[in-house]
Amino acid sequence: MVGSEIAGAQDTIYLCNFRVSVDGEWLCLKELQDVEFSSNAGHLSPTSPTIDHPALLARDPAAVERSNLVNISKLVVKELIETSLKHGRMLDSDHMPLQHFFIVLEHVMRHGLKPKKGLLGPKKELWDVLQMVERYNAEAADITASVRDLPVRTHMGRARAWLRLALMQKKLADYVKVLIDHRDGMMPDFYELEALMMSEESVVIMGLLVGLNVIDCNLCLKGEDLDSQQGVIDFSLYLRSPGQSGEAPNEEGDLDNMSTVLDQKNYIEELNRHLNATVTNLQAKVEALTTTNALMKEDLMIARNSLKSMQEENEALRREMNTENPHGHKSKDEVCSAAERSVKRITLQEMEDLKKQLEQERNRRIEVEKEFEIQTSIKAEMEVAMKLLEKDIHEKQDTVISLRRQLDDIKFINLEMYKKLEECEQELKQKGEMVNRLHAKTSQIGQILTNLERCNQQSGSNKDSQKLAQLRAQLNIPPFKPKDLPTPKSPDAPAPNLPQMQDSAAGHSAEKIVSMS
Repeated sequence: MVGSEIAGAQDTIYLCNFRVSVDGEWLCLKELQDVEFSSNAGHLSPTSPTIDHPALLARDPAAVERSNLVNISKLVVKELIETSLKHGRMLDSDHMPLQHFFIVLEHVMRHGLKPKKGLLGPKKELWDVLQMVERYNAEAADITASVRDLPVRTHMGRARAWLRLALMQKKLADYVKVLIDHRDGMMPDFYELEALMMSEESVVIMGLLVGLNVIDCNLCLKGEDLDSQQGVIDFSLYLRSPGQSGEAPNEEGDLDNMSTVLDQKNYIEELNRHLNATVTNLQAKVEALTTTNALMKEDLMIARNSLKSMQEENEALRREMNTENPHGHKSKDEVCSAAERSVKRITLQEMEDLKKQLEQERNRRIEVEKEFEIQTSIKAEMEVAMKLLEKDIHEKQDTVISLRRQLDDIKFINLEMYKKLEECEQELKQKGEMVNRLHAKTSQIGQILTNLERCNQQSGSNKDSQKLAQLRAQLNIPPFKPKDLPTPKSPDAPAPNLPQMQDSAAGHSAEKIVSMS
């Protein structure tokens, strides 16, 4: 564990070997080349510098500066792309990694600028370099004109505004490529030979800038103070030892990032295929034009040779005429003029044919250039259409996700309502059964009381009839009518044992009442 921390700290210190100046002043980082780290009791402690790496000390300081600028550019661009994925690839001026990127890019572009020559000589500024881009790329003229209209006073402020507009235009990598392609022509006037923009490492910077085309930036330049010195980079965001452990990765976020990267990869591959097809077509047309030009040159050489041979024949005819008729000047002149006219007629016809072919080749070249411009405009339109489609797809994905969440919520609510409905139906069923039982018991008690009243009326007991009436009133049972009494079958029939019937009826009614309660 301690060994890995030592290795991570050494890597960090090696990467911090970073020297960048801001108007002649060094940043807060100093050059650390030979710092040793020793582990005592599980902690790191810097010791005095020792010369253990003579190869490192022998390196060119300019090469070290270029390497450090490339390394920190890689870290800043990587952090910028990763954080942009978390913000939906829409960044504004307050985004800290974006501010760090502009600071590092400014150091990269200013590395190796030639100093002022003499007291009265002009000072080489980055703004002068960026203004040269519009000579080779017409699209840069728009942002250059926009920067001139901004309320910016210093050359450095205009250069910062130009870089921000180029990033919003998603043409920053193309403009840097223009500078790299013409570094042998105009760049030596502004940069030293050991500058980063004059070395092969500038191609790495251009490749890093190509990856930023997937980011959409919304920067308000009028509200920023571009003339003042920019802030200092917090390198703790980028320099971490291998032993440090961050937060646990989110699987869902990783899947989203992976899908986004795959979408970008597919888009770049499709764009690359279209560009390769266009380049192949243009190369075929260039080869055809080259072949036609070679054929025209051969025809011209043949015509010149034929003209030369005819002139030689003309000279031979003149000599023959002189030898055959030395005194016939008139006939000799006539023959010479006739021969010259025939030669001129033939040469004029050949020259007219060559002019026609040349005009045809010029027309073909104009047509090829027009087609190339059409292909370029179609490519730009395709890029805009692909960006709009990507934005529309992301919006539709967000809509589908929200609709799915709403559908899940509705399903959950329906399930709860269905459970409550089943519980209510079960309670209603139980209460209905209880009501039915109560109705049955009430009817049974009413029959019993009716029988008791009949018996009491037959026996003539007023006291029992009053009790039964009270009991009937308590139970809400209609009163007994005399017509309901059964007629005796014969007068000799024995009367029922009324006390016994009353006691049994009272007992049954009491049991019913107790059971009902």
